[in-house]
Amino acid sequence: MQKKVSFNTLGCKLNFSETSSIAREFTEKGFEKVQFGEKSDIVVINTCTVTGIADKKCRQAIKKAKKTSPDAFIAVTGCYAQAEADKIAEIPGVDAVLGMNEKFNLFKYFSSFEKQKQTHVYSCEISKINRFDPAFSSGDRTRSFLKIQDGCDYSCTYCTIPSVRGKSRSGSVADIVRQANEIAEKGFKEIILTGVNIGDFGTGTDESFFDLIKALNKVEGIERYRISSIEPNLITDEIIEFTVNSKKFLPHFHIPLQSGSSKILKLMKRRYNTDLFRSKIEKINKLIPDVFLGIDVIVGFPGETEDDFNETYRFLESLNISFLHVFSYSVRPGTQAENMTGKVSAKEIKNRSDLLHQLSDKKHREFYKRFIGTEHKVLFEGAKHGNSMFGFTENYIKTEHPFDENLINKIKDFTITGINKNGNAIGEIV
Repeated sequence: MQKKVSFNTLGCKLNFSETSSIAREFTEKGFEKVQFGEKSDIVVINTCTVTGIADKKCRQAIKKAKKTSPDAFIAVTGCYAQAEADKIAEIPGVDAVLGMNEKFNLFKYFSSFEKQKQTHVYSCEISKINRFDPAFSSGDRTRSFLKIQDGCDYSCTYCTIPSVRGKSRSGSVADIVRQANEIAEKGFKEIILTGVNIGDFGTGTDESFFDLIKALNKVEGIERYRISSIEPNLITDEIIEFTVNSKKFLPHFHIPLQSGSSKILKLMKRRYNTDLFRSKIEKINKLIPDVFLGIDVIVGFPGETEDDFNETYRFLESLNISFLHVFSYSVRPGTQAENMTGKVSAKEIKNRSDLLHQLSDKKHREFYKRFIGTEHKVLFEGAKHGNSMFGFTENYIKTEHPFDENLINKIKDFTITGINKNGNAIGEIV
């Protein structure tokens, strides 16, 4: 009888690409993939540990797996598994915990995937994590997350990622291009480049991120690329100018700021100040007027006074940006920030977060309204939402259109005529 396997992914796009690659190995070996929450014989949970909430979600996912599939083989992998392998191993029902170097080795250690009498832990010291495991997602029919880089050499005082994913490393340009060709053969139209610090691609080699995007631009069959989160100090003029001239690399950047106070940026050990950040945003806006700019910001970092927050708010308000990804600071064990003074209360963190979310909503609406009456190319997705389907323009405007099976995975000229009550752009196919 065919065994059923389900997957639950917590955290970033990089995790989604890795889970998808693990899932493909199961399906290629004859297992039936089912939705997480359905009864299954095997459950794989790929975890995140970027916040305390992420840790909690991992424990909740294990609890849900035990409830829906009490006899299932439960494997936990990913960042939280690397950071707290022994803690996870103590949770009743967990059969295997696999750290970073081991997450793609389930079939190396298990064949029958029967319940274990004791939890098996496969992990190694962070200094020994040096492999780059290629991965890309294939659960969505229209776009794929392609992993190009892993790990990080930065030492930001709030972040655990270097301590769970190891040093920066990446595949070669040739290897990544081969994977992009494989994605194209599967019928995908769009690729999102993902990693921990993608601008650091090629560290320790004679290749660079710029070399990679030039090579990917030539891959036949892929019509669109998006660059996921990239550090502001690594967005070079040549990358910006390349995006201007490329028909495939889209006018969309996701850039972490974290704070609009240079004082807080120093405490965070970020590698730029607000002057550099502003100059990058202004250059992008000048060369790519229609660009979508999503910005990461953390509120409540230790030492952030009301004046520091107000400085951040005014800085963000002054920038021509499209959306804010607002994160509430969460103490991570083992980080330098854990022992910093000037802790901000949970209540004040929430207040600051609310203010930035309101600013984000305002900027997002203004960005969408700018394009009413303009024509764009929209890639339509396959999921049905009521009687509607969604798609995205080149500059990441979410469009809503009556569901039409013939539009799935098609790029169509689309004129935006308005914004509906859901906040999505509506319009007509040209």
